[in-house]
Amino acid sequence: MAAPKKTVVGPLVGAVVQGTNSTRFLVFSSKTADLLSHHQVELTEDFPREEWVEQDPKEILQSVYECIERTCQKLAELHIEVSNIKATGVSNQRETTVIWDKLTGEPFYNAIVWLDLRTQPTLENLSKKIPGNNNFVKSETGLPLSTYFSAVKLRWILDNVRQVQKAVEEGRALLGTIDSWLIWSVTGGVNGGVHCTDVTNASRTMLSNIHSLEWDKELCDFFDIPMDILRNVWSSSDIYGRIKAGSLEGEPISGCLGDQSAALVGQMCFQEGQAKNTYSTGRFLLCNTGHKCVFSAHGLLTTVAYKPGRDKPVCYALEGSVGIAGAVIRWLRDNLGIINTSEEIETLAKDVGTSYGCYFVPAFSGLYAPFWEPSARGIICGLSQFTSKNHIAFAALESVCFQTREILDAMNYDCGIPLSHLQVDGAMTNNRILMQLQADILHIPVIKPSMPETTALGAAMAAGAAEGVGVWSLKPEDLSVIFMERFEPQIKATESEIRYSTWKKAVRKSMGWVTTQYPESGDPTIFSCLPLGFFIVSSMIMLIGARYISGISY
Repeated sequence: MAAPKKTVVGPLVGAVVQGTNSTRFLVFSSKTADLLSHHQVELTEDFPREEWVEQDPKEILQSVYECIERTCQKLAELHIEVSNIKATGVSNQRETTVIWDKLTGEPFYNAIVWLDLRTQPTLENLSKKIPGNNNFVKSETGLPLSTYFSAVKLRWILDNVRQVQKAVEEGRALLGTIDSWLIWSVTGGVNGGVHCTDVTNASRTMLSNIHSLEWDKELCDFFDIPMDILRNVWSSSDIYGRIKAGSLEGEPISGCLGDQSAALVGQMCFQEGQAKNTYSTGRFLLCNTGHKCVFSAHGLLTTVAYKPGRDKPVCYALEGSVGIAGAVIRWLRDNLGIINTSEEIETLAKDVGTSYGCYFVPAFSGLYAPFWEPSARGIICGLSQFTSKNHIAFAALESVCFQTREILDAMNYDCGIPLSHLQVDGAMTNNRILMQLQADILHIPVIKPSMPETTALGAAMAAGAAEGVGVWSLKPEDLSVIFMERFEPQIKATESEIRYSTWKKAVRKSMGWVTTQYPESGDPTIFSCLPLGFFIVSSMIMLIGARYISGISY
């Protein structure tokens, strides 16, 4: 029997998307932007203590190798030659921090995830070093002092992990965000791996000057970080190195973008004033501000959007970051058990069509933009005996939309021109109830691309457009047309404002919840073993008990 004929599809580009909850590898046609194949592996998160969030860097790396190999197998089953893949891009969760041994390739410590809050005492000590009238950290980085960013996590590791302190003294330690760890590993690791990052990831460390796009000595001195453990900073579209093993051996890694910058590129927001909103573990709204830094007066971040080549000008963005979006759905599934799969929440919410006055503020890791309030914690309020798991599910979806409204209002104030519509992407956009709620609460149209994998698409575009690869054109006339679905507001603006006003009252009640910080190191207290959201679970038990008692006749 003759061998099946191989399908000819032209140059292909791969994209590694390394997120908080999963790793994916996707392959696109560089001519049509069609997604041809992909594979996904879910990841575990460790919570050693209350407010600590860690991941195993070796598990993350292995998931990347697995996704690449399984995707290549699927391509072969479609009779597509793997050799058609001409380059690979990397997109990653941004602030998550890894430090490893350059002689053995072994991580010294688990990756500290961007949501982790253990560094709050470190942060308070650093804050005392900043003069009240001269916040040079924000003016040089575009970022507020926060547990969110990498420098504070690294400072904690250096202060608390003796093995790392010794390795730094001996010159064996390498530091990176997840992109650096992956690129170093797949380009050879201990055998000549490339230690680098791109400008978008560097801009999230609080160690890079947002104006010069280089590591800043004043910032490194402030955080007491030795500059020799930092990696080289490249553009977002460059050949960093070549893959040393597996089905893609010899192919270049030529694109690197933090996940939210990748989504901005994938949504083709190349013009000043264009914006996108990504619904993933967190929720991230970015607006392209062109070649100038715009500093926010309303709690937003100034960040690097992308730099499309070594000799190309950098583009900046205003960003509104919210820590908990998709994570609240996972919490309802894993902690409360009111759903078995993430998809079930749409059915629960659809069955009631209202929260019945219930409001859910999922401030599990404090409040991010525009408040930057680490003392906040999650609350569910407005409960009654009528409240059911359906209403809580609806309130959880509404919370994602209300947080977007807060960020959009801040962005409209800073930019001066209100957005006329909102482009969206991310896995949560498959939830049609959520998308309609978002249009209703913003009272502007929400526009969703038919192909939601815009983060992966952005990484692939950067990789394919790199000098020396040149299989993907970023010229406006060459960009593929992406079909969109449009959600129009279906409620009156007055109703939207009433619901939003009540939400803001709930947000105020969530603040100031944490009044005593847990110790950074040492033996955990008894409370450290309680699951996240303990008090909310207690409230649920009380509610169920009240409903049971009310049903007893006397």
